[in-house]
Amino acid sequence: MGRGWGFLIGLLGAVWLLSSGRGGQQSSETAAQRCFCQVSGYLDDCTCDVETIDRFNNYRLFPRLQKLLESDYFRYYKVNLKRPCPFWNDISQCGRRDCAVKPCQSDEVPDGIKSASYKYSEEANNLLEECEQAERLGAVDESLSEETQKAVLQWTKHDDSSDNFCEADDIQSPDAEYVDLLLNPERYTGYKGPDAWKIWNVIYEENCFKPQTIKRPLNPLASGQGKSKENTFYSWLEGLCVEKRAFYRLISGLHASINVHLSARYLLQDTWLEKKWGHNITEFQQRFDGILTEGEGPRRLKNLYFLYLIELRALSKVLPFFERPDFQLFTGNKIQDAENKMLLLEILHEIKSFPLHFDENSFFAGDKKEAHKLKEDFRLHFRNISRIMDCVGCFKCRLWGKLQTQGLGTALKILFSEKLIANMPESGPSYEFHLTRQEIVSLFNAFGRISTSVKELENFRNLLQNIH
Repeated sequence: MGRGWGFLIGLLGAVWLLSSGRGGQQSSETAAQRCFCQVSGYLDDCTCDVETIDRFNNYRLFPRLQKLLESDYFRYYKVNLKRPCPFWNDISQCGRRDCAVKPCQSDEVPDGIKSASYKYSEEANNLLEECEQAERLGAVDESLSEETQKAVLQWTKHDDSSDNFCEADDIQSPDAEYVDLLLNPERYTGYKGPDAWKIWNVIYEENCFKPQTIKRPLNPLASGQGKSKENTFYSWLEGLCVEKRAFYRLISGLHASINVHLSARYLLQDTWLEKKWGHNITEFQQRFDGILTEGEGPRRLKNLYFLYLIELRALSKVLPFFERPDFQLFTGNKIQDAENKMLLLEILHEIKSFPLHFDENSFFAGDKKEAHKLKEDFRLHFRNISRIMDCVGCFKCRLWGKLQTQGLGTALKILFSEKLIANMPESGPSYEFHLTRQEIVSLFNAFGRISTSVKELENFRNLLQNIH
């Protein structure tokens, strides 16, 4: 009996030593390696690698882009945060002060921004403002000039077209207000738990082409998570057509980018003297560490890079729209407007020079009828996600969620409007392809958020380098 127990104890001891030896090997791996070792090399469905993106973004693009986004044209965004949730009524509003959004007073917004939604030359703006006024009346007034009547009909056609991927706010609504994005930065607000999970759960489960029988890994609202279900999910994902697979990766990349922002601007100290915001390493690890997330974290980060490539490609393709001499980043300050347009064009030419752009020609190829239906499904699913943003209970999160989904929706609109962009007139309003000021501001700020995420990944990689 004694010898039997001795053998058993010895056996257990050997097992413990072996397992502790493996644990020792794991502990020698730094936290940076656990988060980033798989986030390198080539991205799926792309010919670009992570390292090329890091160098291009962090050293050539990021500083100039941030300067542009600090200008008046891009810092003021008009948004309706009071739109009701179209899907459910039981929204729990976040009562924390960090969830609140401070709108601008009327005299804080430059007059040029308030006067017109479309920014061309002053002469072109006069026509456009007349068009906007007529369109709001709901009919084409026969007393208007023939040119204005034509413009109204063209814009009505544009607004109803199948190229819009988002349900945009009615900026003429009395509930729509200008917000200074620099004074209402995206950062950790404390909005989390079941209410926040519900938003993302509806997005993933009902809008990413996923059947109910396929379970998403690490879904906090689902029970019975396991390795077999993770394998089933990725087997299903890899079996999808490239468009539907890309759709999931875009949403996952957006989710990851938002989580990077929240981890990088976390409330570290809150006293009556000051609030201190900064990098929360633990929060970042909980969201992206390969071990803590059972391999999900690195996948999410790679999807963030995929999202970066998609929006980068859209910006490279929309360059002709901004190059036209009539287009202005119009705020009313002629000197600053001219300088900002020059900076904008410098950034877009830099983006165009990127050597490994994503090739969107594989999207919606093949049979025209099937491709058209797939594109329409793609558009409607994303449009639905833009509506879900009105269900977010934290107003700060709702603001940035609406802006970033509109920005991504605008990028998708650009990618699938190549022929319309190519046929634009060299001067004057473009009736076939058109971007509102709301779309322009959201497009560049949304890309600015992803660019910031890529830059912050370098910061987190350095911070985690000596942590085990």
